[in-house]
Amino acid sequence: MIVDGLPTQLGYLGLGVSDLKAWTTYAVNILGIEALPPEDDGSVLLRMDEHHHRFILTEDSRDDLVLIGWEVADEQNLDALKRRLDTAGIAYREGSAEAVKRRRVVGLIEFEDPNGIATEAYCGPTINRAQPFKSSRPISGFLANEQGLGHITMVVESLDDSLQFYRDVLGFRMSDWIRPQLERGVESDLNLAFLHCNQRHHSMAFWQGEMPKRLHHFMVQANELDDVGATYYLCQQNDVAIDLSLGRHTNDQMLSFYMKSPSGFDVEFGWGAIEVDDNNWTVQLHTNGSSWGHLPTEPH
Repeated sequence: MIVDGLPTQLGYLGLGVSDLKAWTTYAVNILGIEALPPEDDGSVLLRMDEHHHRFILTEDSRDDLVLIGWEVADEQNLDALKRRLDTAGIAYREGSAEAVKRRRVVGLIEFEDPNGIATEAYCGPTINRAQPFKSSRPISGFLANEQGLGHITMVVESLDDSLQFYRDVLGFRMSDWIRPQLERGVESDLNLAFLHCNQRHHSMAFWQGEMPKRLHHFMVQANELDDVGATYYLCQQNDVAIDLSLGRHTNDQMLSFYMKSPSGFDVEFGWGAIEVDDNNWTVQLHTNGSSWGHLPTEPH
């Protein structure tokens, strides 16, 4: 067993949303993920695979990313991650018994990333195979489980500081780089960084710049191509704004589109991304984000 303290997947996201009811309806009816009964504090947990939950919706006027949860393999690896944080001089807190219970995990620590985003690392998530995930929509489900919920793309205050934290301290591996795409509202003098922690091409991406929200988008990956097309037309039928049309990305080669969430940031709904084999992977620079498509439906 390797004990290195490295995250193995993007386990859950906390989203602070101003309209819990609208978000719950959107998650269930458009994204096709499952909403669990409200928690005692009023938050809503969303499920998309055999894990107990993947999203935590809390009432918050920010309408933005408020929490990132990274899974590690076990208690020994959680202890190893603590040592990595200690060596880097990054403060962390042991999760309280209440926090551990609330997250449905065995162990938990809490800290912040360089951008002030609340971050948690945990081990031992609750898995519910007795009640398999079942979408309210006729779709095939999502590629998640050992690859995590998908990926996030966000804007950071310092590319160097974020790379030092996520790559050098937490141990993410570089996937590749993409030059800024001005036509998509990504304005920066620096390239976008894409990093992975398992075979998913990237679990996170970021660039240095300024935007109204920290989170540009999160991505969920469907098991079948038809689910992408069906969701695209479902958005059109239900007046859910599509920000970027169907397209194929250059780096992870995912076929996807981007829709507007009730909070204003985007959700990428995709299929067919390539996977990373670290034994044979070479970091590349891409000068365009898409081989075709992903065109703005309105000028940025």
